Amino acid sequence: MKYSVAIVGATGAVGQELLQVLETRRFPVRALRLLASAQSAGKEMHFQGERIRVETLRDDSFHGIDIAFFSAGSARSKEFAPRAVQAGAIVIDNSSAFRMQPEVPLVIPEINPDAIHAHKGIIANPNCSTIILLMALEPLRRLSRIRRIVVSTYQAASGAG
Repeated sequence: MKYSVAIVGATGAVGQELLQVLETRRFPVRALRLLASAQSAGKEMHFQGERIRVETLRDDSFHGIDIAFFSAGSARSKEFAPRAVQAGAIVIDNSSAFRMQPEVPLVIPEINPDAIHAHKGIIANPNCSTIILLMALEPLRRLSRIRRIVVSTYQAASGAG
């Protein structure tokens, strides 16, 4: 089975990485729609030997899309992810927009892949620091109960955009 895929925020660093991962892992893409701001519209990006033109993210961008990867910030996710779901897409959101909503599963594929089945159209992932921490803690949790963890993270101000 092949999928129609959209990448929201395709021209950003994470969007470009998503595009590369889809290609490297030979994800079964039938059609690919690259979405970004009006400033990036018309830019061409490469995928599987083809040039694909970046389109402006709009309300009607998700017609015919099966899976939409969102990596354009919380404001864009809050505005457009519900529209993507209404159009029939499953949204995988990389922002903090839906992380605290109980009906949206937080999924780390190496830790809780079955949680993906609980989605109602949107799947989120935890903060990047949390993902890395849990990757280390999960094997320990399987061996013994973890009673307490104290964590401090120091992130660059540039991470705020």
